[in-house]
Amino acid sequence: MERSKDASSSPATVNNGAEDLAVCSSSLSSGSDYGPIGRFCEDRGAGLSPREDEAPVDGIGAEEEAQRWSEEEDGDDEAFTGGAACEPGLPPNAGARRRNTFACGRRLQSAPGQLQPDDADAELQSRRPDIAEYFSRKQRSVSQSLPGWKLFGKVPPKQSPSKQPRVIQQEFEARQVAARCSPTHNAAGQQSWGKAEPLSTTALILQDRPPNLPAKSPEETQRHRQQYEQMVATAKRRELAAAERRQQLMTQRFRQEVEISNATLVWNQHILPHWDAMRESRRARDLWWGGLPPSVRGRVWSLAIANELNITAELYEIFLSRAKEKWTNLSDTDACFPADGDSLEIITRDISGVLPSLGVFQKGGPYHDLLQSILGAYICYRPDVGYVQGMSSVAAMLILNMDEVDVFISFSNLINRRCQLAFYRGQHHLMLRYFGAFQVFLQESLPRLFLHFQSSGVTPDLYLLDWILSLYLKPLPLEVACRVWDLFFRDGEEFLFRTALGILKLHQDVLLHMDLISTAQFLSRLPDEELLSDRLFSCISATPMLSGNRNWSQVFSSCGDGETSS
Repeated sequence: MERSKDASSSPATVNNGAEDLAVCSSSLSSGSDYGPIGRFCEDRGAGLSPREDEAPVDGIGAEEEAQRWSEEEDGDDEAFTGGAACEPGLPPNAGARRRNTFACGRRLQSAPGQLQPDDADAELQSRRPDIAEYFSRKQRSVSQSLPGWKLFGKVPPKQSPSKQPRVIQQEFEARQVAARCSPTHNAAGQQSWGKAEPLSTTALILQDRPPNLPAKSPEETQRHRQQYEQMVATAKRRELAAAERRQQLMTQRFRQEVEISNATLVWNQHILPHWDAMRESRRARDLWWGGLPPSVRGRVWSLAIANELNITAELYEIFLSRAKEKWTNLSDTDACFPADGDSLEIITRDISGVLPSLGVFQKGGPYHDLLQSILGAYICYRPDVGYVQGMSSVAAMLILNMDEVDVFISFSNLINRRCQLAFYRGQHHLMLRYFGAFQVFLQESLPRLFLHFQSSGVTPDLYLLDWILSLYLKPLPLEVACRVWDLFFRDGEEFLFRTALGILKLHQDVLLHMDLISTAQFLSRLPDEELLSDRLFSCISATPMLSGNRNWSQVFSSCGDGETSS
């Protein structure tokens, strides 16, 4: 009551409030947008709760006014959002603005001449959000097409209402039917189902010139459209060809996996348990031709190479310990390390270049020390042979498929074979016999290429020497070389020269147009082509080792020591 008296005893406060309301009402009725001043005026007199230090100006007592305000404050929030019924004589949304009725009454009494809005202003005023709506517990409806805002970031727009699964399925089926009826789909439907459609060319868009440039003439537009269609067609053909190649490779890999799985069962259950009886059987040889499964390759190689030298694990440990002593003290010389450790330096240099694509035999790799131990133990075991470039690749291939002791046993027995020992020890007369026998089969199988090599000066030692020393690990990819090794252990040294004929037959058309230097460079590292294994072994299969009625052994025996490779 004291505050009420103080407020009523100050007429200046009432007059100032009326003037502020008049200015605010004129700005609102004229359709001006809300701003800082407008909101300030609204805070002063439109829709906010009356301040305790301000007395009512419409003659209503303070107690009655407090009671009226309390009733409105305790009401449901529906009065703020439009849930209450509209009072007669007010705009349609006046029910949503009931809390402003008290303020409006004050405006009408304090400035009756200035607060007479017409119908247009009333409608515009009804569209404006009331300030009470900003403080209401209910959220104002925000347009779904426009993003909202929050205090420290942007609020994403509301998602569209979810659809029923049946409606989504119906829309999807309708789009599928429309796509089938389109001419583009009919043209593509003539292709096989498994072919992939190109995707990158669908992003090409034909655009006209920008508006700031002169428009194209009809002839130029037609020409550009034809060029564009040709570009798209070319790109689609290229992509379809690449998709067909990928599909072909996937089909081939799947077929190979199935064949390997079936062959593994046959090898483990039928052939390996009865090796001596099944080795020369037709079933084993046919499976051998397709390549050994990786899981049984090491065991089959070990059985095929055999152990004619009767090397044991204890013997390997003896020579390995000797090799480790020499590795730790390179200054000492011994019979097994001639020329003051030259063999050690050659081994160290060769190991760094063994199968670089795998990266397991280089320094720091998991098999570097093992390969070094195998080679060191061998040169201690066979000082008469020593170390020759190419041995590291052969030992590395065995390490990938066998255990340490089995590697040393197989490596020692493999080098001890007649053909390998002749090339590794440099037995010149025996090497010439091998080259002479190969020339006989080359002339019989590829007469045109034989004459071209004769005229170009290409001799077998230019390519056969590296091929035999590395057992085709140098010119061929690893997977193809593994299959060559499989058949080499089945057929013996004859298959090494049959593989050489197959390689020359595969690349005959290219080699016929090369000179001496180009031929030597090409044959030192053959190109890695797609489906190389199947193509190469098709050529090998089509090249029988027969010269008249003589086989490889008969031709090799007939070649004398004086026969040259020319």
